[in-house]
Amino acid sequence: MAKKAMIEREKKRERLVAKYAAKRAELKEIANDESKPMEERFKARLKLAKLPRNSSATRLHNRCQLTGRPHAYYRKLKVSRIALRDLGSAGQIPGMVKSSW
Repeated sequence: MAKKAMIEREKKRERLVAKYAAKRAELKEIANDESKPMEERFKARLKLAKLPRNSSATRLHNRCQLTGRPHAYYRKLKVSRIALRDLGSAGQIPGMVKSSW
């Protein structure tokens, strides 16, 4: 199980990304618009840099919803491989059976 602090930190990042998403998109659009004057684009870049770092979507990391594990994450199921195996063995995932040979 992941540390509770790491799970909470990730939740905080998700909230910040959602909060600043519109503002970030607007500033990026201005900064990348070649038709605007250089000064205006530069000011947009400075404003973008002043936003919290954790409000960037690239800082998010997928974590298992059951254990908080950051590695071996299945996007479709939102769980890690270990949690998936446990759920499959317990018969909680339809159509999934534990393999043995």
